Amino acid sequence: MPIPHDSTRTNIQVAMIRKMKPLAWLAAVTAVGLLAQGPQPPQRSRRPGGFVPGQERPTGDAEQIARGKQSYEINCRGCHGADLRGGDMGGPNLLRSQIALSDRDGERIDPVIQGALARSGMPAINLPPDAAKATAAYVRSVLATIGVQGVPPSATEPATIVVGNAAEGQAYFAAKCANCHSPTGDLKGLATRFADPKILQNTWVAGRVRMGRGGRGSGSQADAKPVTVTVRQTSGESTEGKLIRIDDFLVTLELPDGSSRTFRRDGNTPQVQVHDPLDAHRNLLTFLSDKDMHDVTAYLVTLK
Repeated sequence: MPIPHDSTRTNIQVAMIRKMKPLAWLAAVTAVGLLAQGPQPPQRSRRPGGFVPGQERPTGDAEQIARGKQSYEINCRGCHGADLRGGDMGGPNLLRSQIALSDRDGERIDPVIQGALARSGMPAINLPPDAAKATAAYVRSVLATIGVQGVPPSATEPATIVVGNAAEGQAYFAAKCANCHSPTGDLKGLATRFADPKILQNTWVAGRVRMGRGGRGSGSQADAKPVTVTVRQTSGESTEGKLIRIDDFLVTLELPDGSSRTFRRDGNTPQVQVHDPLDAHRNLLTFLSDKDMHDVTAYLVTLK
């Protein structure tokens, strides 16, 4: 049987359509129209970007992201979880955070880290600018891996974080930490007090270890050494005490006798010098490599 010409075939199809019910007739007319138009161009595929279209980000610097991951593990994981979906301390899910999703170079996340949402329950972490920016870069790197179910592709954790070289960790400790700490003094028995290596690592990197006399101590904020301040007036008088409050206009400190004193500030007058015991550990985040961190942890877990 000969195959009808295209126009003949279309006329036959139209004749058959006229005998159909209204709804079937409409569907058939649409189909015939598409056949008459010939092959259709393929539909545009959805842009990549996980479950949030349009949130693509350029690949970040690998070294910066590695530093940011380290900073996140220490400062953010307890509240926001290992996979950013919220942690044991009740922090929000960063995978759904408009601040995190809108961030491109730390301009949205960094103010939050520095305390912009303190009144809403997000305390200031007071990271150095480079560390805060690296933390934001790590958060963006995780967001870039989100799949269609709204979770990163893998949230599995290693069996143990003690994967470093203890001998190399001891050498690093002697070179970088021995000026302030001693394995036979303030850190004696450290691994006994912090039996969980993960807690031990987070504690020493964040600088929350404070040892009392006789080697006793804990990692609580209440035990942390206070921030002190020295105020030097134009007359030459110098006053030092525990920092209570400081801003662009006033500085208030607690004197050794328990009383407080407030000085008015006008630019750099008087001279104010803040002494924060945690500054060294905060600055450590800018150059401490992942290998060095794990090496030192491997050494510290031996301090029974």
